[in-house]
Amino acid sequence: MMMGMACNNDDGKGGILDNGKYVRYTPEQIEALERLYHECPKPSSIRRQQLIRECPILSNIEPKQIKVWFQNRRCREKQRREASRLQGVNRKLSAMNKLLMEENDRLQKQVSHLVYENGYFRQHTQNTTDASKDMSCESVVTSHLTQNPPQDASPAGLLSIAEETLTEFLSKATGTAVEWVQMPGMKPGPDSIGIVAISHGCIGVAARACGLVSLEPTRVAEILKDRPSWYRDCRAVDVVNLLPTANGGTIELLYMQLYAPTTLATARDFWLLRYTSASEDGSLVVCERSLSNTQNGPSMPAVQNFVRAEMLPSGYLIRPCEGGGSIIHIVDHMNLEACSVPEVLRPLYESPAILAQKMTMMALRQLRQIAQEASQPSAPNWGRRPAALRALSQRLSRGFNEAINGFTDEGWSMIDNDGIDDVTILVNSSPDKLMGLNRSFANGYTPVSNAVMCAKASMLLQVSFFCCWVSFYKWQPFSIHPIFMLFFQNVPPALLLRFLREHRSEWADSNIDAYSATAVKLGPCSIPGSRIGSYGGQIILPLAHTIEHEELLEVVKLEGEQCPEDPIMPRDMFLLQLCSGMDENAAGMCAELIFAPIDSSFADDAPLLPSGFRIIPLDSGKETSSPNRTLDLASALEIGGSGNKLSGDHNTASGTARSVMTIAFEFAFESHMQQSVASMARQYVLTIISSVQRVALALSPSHLNPNGGLQAPMGTPEAHTLARWISHSYRCYLGVDLLKAGSHGNESILKSLWHHSNAIMCCSLKALPVFTFANQAGLDMLETTLVALEEITLEKILDEHGRKTLCSEFPQIMQQGFGCLQGGICLSSMGRPVSYERAVAWKVLNEEENSHCICFMFLNWSFV
Repeated sequence: MMMGMACNNDDGKGGILDNGKYVRYTPEQIEALERLYHECPKPSSIRRQQLIRECPILSNIEPKQIKVWFQNRRCREKQRREASRLQGVNRKLSAMNKLLMEENDRLQKQVSHLVYENGYFRQHTQNTTDASKDMSCESVVTSHLTQNPPQDASPAGLLSIAEETLTEFLSKATGTAVEWVQMPGMKPGPDSIGIVAISHGCIGVAARACGLVSLEPTRVAEILKDRPSWYRDCRAVDVVNLLPTANGGTIELLYMQLYAPTTLATARDFWLLRYTSASEDGSLVVCERSLSNTQNGPSMPAVQNFVRAEMLPSGYLIRPCEGGGSIIHIVDHMNLEACSVPEVLRPLYESPAILAQKMTMMALRQLRQIAQEASQPSAPNWGRRPAALRALSQRLSRGFNEAINGFTDEGWSMIDNDGIDDVTILVNSSPDKLMGLNRSFANGYTPVSNAVMCAKASMLLQVSFFCCWVSFYKWQPFSIHPIFMLFFQNVPPALLLRFLREHRSEWADSNIDAYSATAVKLGPCSIPGSRIGSYGGQIILPLAHTIEHEELLEVVKLEGEQCPEDPIMPRDMFLLQLCSGMDENAAGMCAELIFAPIDSSFADDAPLLPSGFRIIPLDSGKETSSPNRTLDLASALEIGGSGNKLSGDHNTASGTARSVMTIAFEFAFESHMQQSVASMARQYVLTIISSVQRVALALSPSHLNPNGGLQAPMGTPEAHTLARWISHSYRCYLGVDLLKAGSHGNESILKSLWHHSNAIMCCSLKALPVFTFANQAGLDMLETTLVALEEITLEKILDEHGRKTLCSEFPQIMQQGFGCLQGGICLSSMGRPVSYERAVAWKVLNEEENSHCICFMFLNWSFV
């Protein structure tokens, strides 16, 4: 927007009148304004006046003209960003079009080949010799391998294996060596992760993906080869030997270990050959395969507690893209030896959709995340660097995997128990485990937590209505691996995880939370029960998220009162939390909720003892439940009733939808208290299992109405009704419309209110008002979420001046229905000061014209 104002010619210290219409600024003034803009792009009127006082060079410019300059500057910035975004979208569309054309050509060749094969077999039906000649690409490769003699372990023999691996990988990446089908729920487009396919009817499981990233091929290869940095199930990759080749490539001999995803299975390891080469057009190829005895190559002896799995020819084809960036083809093909796990868990190792989600697509997501961080270097929440936040996420995930697996070489050992092996208890007192933990004791206390305990168990969520537990002896000698069998009908992992995240009080024990956090952060402490804690309320504070929001890193603030008997206990506690797999419609998506107590300083190298939940779907079929299911436990448990119904939003999946849930909790403790802490930990995990049973039953679609529908979410109709009441009351009391013209219908009103530029929030009419609703701007201003909103009181966000002003204006608001508050400062839930130009408050009336709540609108707010 371009706006001008009349003013007199200046002496050079202020703005200069240009042709009697527009104000021109001196270079010094523009430099000062630009500097101020980068500090605060949307200053309030109070802040603008403060800027004029602090910057003498702007003293002769009117405050209104300063406001106009900032408006124009924001408009230009928005136009530049939009132009840059459109250019990027155009490049993506061009590259995606090229990729789709190549995929179309490949499919056309596959169709032609199948038609030829079909005709060939029809002509030679009677000739068994001719009929046995399979002309598919996979058969050609197989016959080629059988004709060639096994290679030896010499460099020439390794190069021969590498060349064959390259040929087979390229036939999978761009040819028809594997029958690929589209990944369920994946639709290619400029903003999608790419073109994803999974195998059908081949040996092992395979996944294939094509995508675009704005990184150079060499950088892409560097990231992808560092598998532990992005593949969360990868424990380690050791380069045993490296050989250069005559064509400028490299051959590496690798030993790789993968974590077991659940306590009911054994970890996997691989002995691999990796070949990296470049072509004349600038493309890079990184291909891998397992080395076996049949190839007569170097061997790696079996490792205790690991099952040797096989990687069939896999890898990455990375081609430079016109205009910068790379086109990437990824193929992952593995035989995970599913026969070594209980039959009930074999789908976990036989599902290509799970492989695609956990490995293939994860590689593309890592590349896209790093590319976005490189193009947008602005600091995320709390000033943390993106790389540091990714490192924290990696540490949480890795620590949780370590707790689930409990490797003996890391110091874990099992505690003898009374034979009821429903919960496994492990102890670790190795110096490496405790080094980072005791590093935080810098407050004069002696570090007394000299051991770490882990209590873990697994559950199977299936279709039926009874509970039991069984133990499996077959797949690992001299060890009992328990599994709780929780049988419920079609409980999607994402839905159960969302409930566990948003309703912590339904399953967590605040005393044990207090104990766990104190053991990590303070020093002298005792077992829970001796302290009185009240950590009921939680506020979820967003910290970072990936591009597609499939993974969230957040801080959970547990609010509590100071305990007089225990002055070292903090008022508030904090948990660093990683949440992933929130999409109910993603096939094969693993859902995780991992958290660890942290100190309020939140250092990048803070000690972490991760605990949490992992829910993995065992069926390859796509979940078809509605994402609009209620998360209100009380309403879900309510049978019957005349609540609103959803029609057509939910279709029960054919067959059963099973998932395996793994729970692991870690505690730091003093070694002489081992028996007491073990008893507490076992009982705590059993209590959580009982809570999950109740939650899963409440969330299962067993309370269907006669028409097959579900009870409607409690918040949806109330939110539409509240939005209508807010808009109607504002018009009645202030005589103007709150929302823009054209907002008709409940959905339109709620959408307009949600996206309103000013912060709008409602408070209950109680002695201690708490927030019950806020639009997006209100949540941003309070730095909170809808889930944690009701934990924040009105008194908490107002400063002393604001509280006095509200007390004086409150009778008038209740009497005449509205009131205006002068601008001032309030506080977010994080304690950050927020300035606002002014605020409007009005009563919200319901259908019976009774007072329902008080609504506030903060105009032109910004963080100070």
